[in-house]
Order: sequence, then C-alpha cells, then structure tokens
Amino acid sequence: MTMTGTASYAIDFGTSNTVVTRWNLASDRAETISLPGLSEQLANNPPLIPSLIYVEDARQGKVVCGQSVRDRGLDLKNDPRFFRSFKRGIGATIQGFLPELDEKTVTFEQVGEWFFQDLLAQLEAEGSDRLDSLTLTVPVDSFEAYRHWLSRVCQSWSVEQIRMLDEPTAAALGYGMGQDTLLLVVDFGGGTVDLSLVELNNPASAPQGLILKWGQRFLGENPRQKPKTARVLAKAGENLGGSDLDLWLVDYFAQTQDLPKSSLVTRLAERLKIQLSSQNEASEAYFNDETFDTFELNLDRDRFNQILEDRGFFTRLDELMTGVLQQGRRQGIESKDVDAVLLVGGTAQIPAVQNWLKRYFDEDRIRSSLPFEAIATGALQLNKGVEVKDFLYHSYGIRYWNKRQNCHSWHPIIKSGQPYPMANPIELTLGASVENQPSIELIIGELGAETGGTEVYFDGDRLVTRSLNTGATSVQPLNDSDGARSIASLKPPGNPGSDRIKLQFRVDKDRSLRITVEDLLSGEVLMSDRMVAELS
Repeated sequence: MTMTGTASYAIDFGTSNTVVTRWNLASDRAETISLPGLSEQLANNPPLIPSLIYVEDARQGKVVCGQSVRDRGLDLKNDPRFFRSFKRGIGATIQGFLPELDEKTVTFEQVGEWFFQDLLAQLEAEGSDRLDSLTLTVPVDSFEAYRHWLSRVCQSWSVEQIRMLDEPTAAALGYGMGQDTLLLVVDFGGGTVDLSLVELNNPASAPQGLILKWGQRFLGENPRQKPKTARVLAKAGENLGGSDLDLWLVDYFAQTQDLPKSSLVTRLAERLKIQLSSQNEASEAYFNDETFDTFELNLDRDRFNQILEDRGFFTRLDELMTGVLQQGRRQGIESKDVDAVLLVGGTAQIPAVQNWLKRYFDEDRIRSSLPFEAIATGALQLNKGVEVKDFLYHSYGIRYWNKRQNCHSWHPIIKSGQPYPMANPIELTLGASVENQPSIELIIGELGAETGGTEVYFDGDRLVTRSLNTGATSVQPLNDSDGARSIASLKPPGNPGSDRIKLQFRVDKDRSLRITVEDLLSGEVLMSDRMVAELS
C-alpha cells in the first residue's frame, strides 16, 4: 500500500464496543470509520466494532475480532477461546483460573493486546494515509495498572504520537458545545459508568494532554493559536455497565425459566435490553435445527426496571451523582449552574437511566444525540489545539505497619483531587525501624474508594465484576517488586530513634509521581526527582 499523507485517529476502546474516528482534512471534521470484518453496521448507529475476540491459535497470536466473531457464530457457544468484556480484566486481580489455550496461559492483558494489534493492522491496510497521531481514551475510575498496560502496549506501534484522555472529557469536546460552558458528562458504557463535571473555555495557553509516545516530528511543535480548554472540575466512576445488566437478565431467566447461564443466553439478553431502549416490550426466540432445542425470552420495561431496582442499580447511581455534585459545591457550583447534561454510551440510552437523570435536571438540559461517537470524536480535539486541565482521581499513599491492628495500613501522601503539575512537593521524614538497618524500602500504593473495592471473578465461563462494600480501602501497589521497593541505602546503617531520610514527592505535568530522597545524616541526595509511577 502506498501512503499518500498523514492522518490523526482516535480509538475509544470500550467493554462492549470500540469506536474509531479519523480527522478528515478535506472536510476539516471528524468521521467515524468502518473497517471490513470488524465493524457492525446497524441502522441509526455509527460503525461500531464489537469488543469481542476468539483465539484460534494462542501460540501464534492468531485471533478473530469484532463483528467477524458474531458472523461466524463464535460467540454463541461456551468456548474458552471466546472472550467478551475482557477490558474489565486488564490490570485487575482475577479470582479464578485463567484459560490455558494451546499450552499457553492466556491473560486478559494478552487478549487486549491481540485486539489492538488486529485493529491497527486493519487501519494500516485500509487507509491511504499514514497513521501519524493517535489518541486513546480511558475511564476515569481506571487504576494505574490499566493505564500502564495501555502505555506499554502502544510503545511498539508504528505511530509517531500517542496520547491518552479521560473518556468523559473527550465526550464533552465531542458534543461540540459552545465556549464557556459547564457540562455534566454521564458516560455509561458496557463496563463502567463515569460522571464528570467539565468546564469548556478559551484561555491563551499551549496544548497539553497526557503524552504516551512523542515522535521526533512532534518535538518542535509550538502552536501559536489560543486553544479551547477543557477543565475537569469533578469526577466519579465505578465498574458498573451494560454487561452487568446483561448478566442480571441472564440470572433472571435462569431463575424463571431454568435456562443455562451461557454465552447464547447472554447474547439474547443483550438484544432484549437494546430493544427495550426503543419499545415497551421485547422478545427473542432461539431454535437449534440440530438438537431441536427451542426457547423464547420475553421482557417488558416494567419488569426490566424492577430487576434494576432489586439489584440496587439506582442507589449506586445516586451515590455517584451525590459525589460529583458535592465536589462541585466545594467549588461554588450548584446543579442549577450546569448548562447541559451529555449522555454517552449504550447504557445511557436506557429509558430508566434517562428518567433517573430527570430527578436531578430538567429534560431540556439533557442531550443524547451522540451516544456512541462523542468520545472518539472529542479525543481528536487534542490535535486541534485543546488543552486539558485535570486532577488526580485517586489518592496515593505509603504502606506502614499498624501496631494497633497488627497489620499493614496505608498513609495517604497525595489526596484525590490534587491538580497537576504540583506547585510544591510534599515532604516526609522516615527513620530506621531495626538496629543496623542497611536500607529503607517504601511501597507506594494507589488508593481506591474507601467504601469498598471491585472484584473480578469467573461464574462458570462468565467474567463478572462485583463491588465489595467492605468499608476497607482498595489498594493497588505501584512498586511492590524486587528492586523497586528500595529507595535508600544507609551508610552507615540506620538505627531506631531518629529521622534518617527526607522524602519529597511531586506530580509533574505528565501525571508522573517523582521522588527525591536525602540522607539527613550525611546530607547526600540519594535519589533526585526519580519517576516511580504514572498516576491515574
């Protein structure tokens, strides 16, 4: 293939569907592209790529992706080679056994990498322009492990510049609202629900964005134009999405009709859910011409809404909304100040979700015209001179031994909501804990919500995500590995009773946590502004 020019792309990798957009230089606007074999063409919807993968040969990385999985019926059998909702397993602690295919243990990180490789290969094969710039979007509640995986995977791609942007912020840009606008983005997809309060305005400053990869062609860029700015004021999210609703419906039909919890029933349940977004009643029938097995599924909106109510669905949404509005009030913003509420994602099209929103906002402020393409379209705005001002969603802390509870606990050092880059570093002093201590180790962790955590586990062949309301803080260690924990060699060895090292923590403009370590006894700087983690 002969490349005739360069092009900017954005990929919204979703739990249920993936959307790819490209900036059309001729029309000077974004367009959602269709890829043969990958994209699904549905009436009234843009081209969507089902986030599905079937592994034909794990050793060679031979896979079938997207719509081809459905076209070949590979999603209708309980086959360990078939993966759906695999995004939720990337970077998560998995409870259960991972499948072994072709004498190779297959992780969700590997499945996700295969999916991206196949997608990029299709882009390069179909496009006449060189893939020059790429923006990837991520949920606001994603832990550093997911972002780190995405950053690592993309380093091998033949793309000059790669950037990362939160999905709700991208959606605010994608809806193309006017200047000086306060927006609430409700991004409700297949795997997560994210709420973000975003302010759009137009100051005179240079574009930013979290850079994952920056090739030589972009190093000298210094745009002179005044970019639009997307300032994130508040955000909250959790692992709750359309795939959970599908599983709840499967459980319902297993109880009421004694149907198996299978891939086939899951697919039919998903179809029912989609039908109920536009009609009051839905039905799906199945007949196997080989076994003569047949059954019919019927559901109406009232029963569907009751299932959601019984599962605590609206209570969880209320908690997220309360959190976002409270963050806004701390900055003098009330719900009446919100100019528009933007709905994004397939789950946001469910009438019960829209009715829930009307409890908080007038109907004339709610927008739902771009549910699928807003995120990927908005992500392209980073290439048009848009600056994103954001803050850290999670808190970060260091691990210590809690003598009272006789267990490890976490001491926060950087609180959730911290803007970056940080103007002033945070200082901390530490001493030796035993006699003649030769070194000091420090484990830094990313602290999740204090109300509980999220567990990813297998129920048969189903990948299920469950919120854990344990009251404990969920933590993902960032440097708990050999060689990464040690931050100071003590010469001479340290002893208890006095401070020995001074630490300075800061977060730079690229959301990297950096640490400086000074030996208070010798005055020597043992570590100077070293990056220890990329933060969410």
